[in-house]
Amino acid sequence: MGSKGDSYDNALAETIIGLYKTEVIHRRGPWKTRESVELATLEWVSWFNNVRLLQPIGYIPPSEAEANYYRKLATQVALAAGLKPNSLYQNRGGSEKPNRPV
Repeated sequence: MGSKGDSYDNALAETIIGLYKTEVIHRRGPWKTRESVELATLEWVSWFNNVRLLQPIGYIPPSEAEANYYRKLATQVALAAGLKPNSLYQNRGGSEKPNRPV
């Protein structure tokens, strides 16, 4: 992040917006209703976060890379605390693992 007024403030956002406009708005238009633009936007955001394969992170979707990161972090925290990686979920009489990253 840059300081207020820096060229770094909005560079990433402008890049993503430009990509979105190129891939969705201009390529799939003309649009007849606002609802059709909203639906196309939701589909693109879902694809961008959950389906798109990213080469710098090993050809996996960003959401999978994020889940891997938090799983690894939880393992490191457990090991630093002297616990087995999954014992955090077994300390209260066998409570179940949550469905979200820790």
